[in-house]
Order: sequence, then C-alpha cells, then structure tokens
Amino acid sequence: MDIDSVMAFMLIAALLVISPGPNGFLIAKTVPLSGKKSGFANVWGFVAAFYVHGTFAIFGVSALLTQSAQAFFIFKILGALYLIWIGIKALIGAFKSGNSSLPDSPKNNVKPVSVGAALLEGFLTNVLNPKVSMFYLAAFPQFVSVNESAIHAYALVTAHSVVNFVWFSIMVVALSRVKSASNNAKFRRWINSITGLVLIGFGSKLALIKNG
Repeated sequence: MDIDSVMAFMLIAALLVISPGPNGFLIAKTVPLSGKKSGFANVWGFVAAFYVHGTFAIFGVSALLTQSAQAFFIFKILGALYLIWIGIKALIGAFKSGNSSLPDSPKNNVKPVSVGAALLEGFLTNVLNPKVSMFYLAAFPQFVSVNESAIHAYALVTAHSVVNFVWFSIMVVALSRVKSASNNAKFRRWINSITGLVLIGFGSKLALIKNG
C-alpha cells in the first residue's frame, strides 16, 4: 500500500465524512448548548468508534454481521433506536426551552451535556451505525491486499479518523461562536427541534436499510 492509495482512500473517506449524517447533527445539537469541550468529546467518541468498526472489519466480525440477516437486523435496530432516542431527547429539550420563556419556569430547564456524556453519545452514535462497517468492508479489499498485515488496515482507519477529526473540529469551532445564542429560548427551541427531527429521521431510515 503506497501513499497514493492512502490519499485515494482519504478522499473517499472525506466524501463520506462531509456528507450529512447523524454525527454532524449530533455536533450541531451539542456545541451551541454545551460548549466546545463537549463538542470535541463528541468527536473523540466518533474516532474511538472508527477503530471499533475497523477492528470488526479486519477480524471478520462485520462480515459476519452482513452475512447473517438476523445479526444485521439486531445491529441496525439498536442503532436506529439509539438515534431515535437521542432525537426524542432533543425534542423534549426543545419543549423545555420553549417553556423556559414563561415567567414561572426555571431559568435553565435544558441542562448542558457533560464531557463524559458527550463522549459516550459520540461513540454510540458512530459505533451503532452499520453504514460505517459496510464502508470498511467495501473499501478495505480495494486498498489492502490479502498479503498485507492488519497494520495497513489500521493505517487506513487512522487516515479516516484524521479526516473525521479535522472536519468535525472545524465544525465545533464554528458552532462554538454561537454558543452565547443558547441563552435565547427561541434559539434553544429551534436547534433542538431541528436536530431532534433529523436524528429521528436518520434512525427511521436506518431501520429500513436492507442487508445486501
């Protein structure tokens, strides 16, 4: 595997990373309400999940999931339910932030996400996404020959992680500039409503994916 192969893989990975998906909308939900640290925690969660997916692909677990209809169904339903769950949480946050504008409501109905919770959210959002496993299963044979060691495959996972980290770090920094807007109840309601509906949509779409 030469540098040209790595660069080609990074280009494909970049197209996957920048396309709209659950990771980006999770960042959009987290940063304005919980700050830059929680946003970066989301990103590190994504990165950790890439290595889990990469390990599964390298050692054949992902292939087993895609070949077994029952295993794939369970995996995708877990991912779909998780996305729908955090989407519902965001909608509940939108409802609470809407009520916070009332005189009798507490000032801070919507609690920021802690760094630890944001790390776990980022990890679960990415690790429960079967599309990542399918991407590795499709891409690895094109860039790693059967005679090469697992180190080469992990090098591609690292390249993917670097692209992911750079892209979402830029997003975190950009969104952190509007964190002060989270003090506005209308903004909290808007950001939670949009991200909640989108995450529920992604979860529903994931549940309808067919194996093979």
